[in-house]
Amino acid sequence: MSPQPPAADRPDGKPILYRTIALTMAILFALVGLLFLFFSGSVLALFNRISASIGIPGGPAEGSGFYLILAVGYMYLVSLIAFLMWRYPRERLLPLLLINGKAASALLSVALLVWDRPLLIYMANAVVDGAIAAGIYLLYRKSAGQRS
Repeated sequence: MSPQPPAADRPDGKPILYRTIALTMAILFALVGLLFLFFSGSVLALFNRISASIGIPGGPAEGSGFYLILAVGYMYLVSLIAFLMWRYPRERLLPLLLINGKAASALLSVALLVWDRPLLIYMANAVVDGAIAAGIYLLYRKSAGQRS
């Protein structure tokens, strides 16, 4: 009798948890990118309303052209990387790229929080992207252990 694959693996050897999380991230990142593209003013207005209600200064009222291009381009890229993680779960470089992208976004948000203004949107992005980077790192470590 052949040994059974780990519980987290499908019979074809592809980790279920890893693939499920990767595809979920790809979909969510794409949706956020579309939200930024088509409703950037509404997203910023929401953060500004919340900021005002808790006594934090508001940020810009609208996303500007060049920075909107960069934000949507970034969301496309992280969506693509997450999709490729789902499609090629044994490729070890892909989660490292996503970890670095999300960690850089979180760290830049912290830097802007300190050197620019204490905006809620910077705080939220630092926490969300930092948590995503940490979660992907933990998933990467777990899946690397299963691959050995």
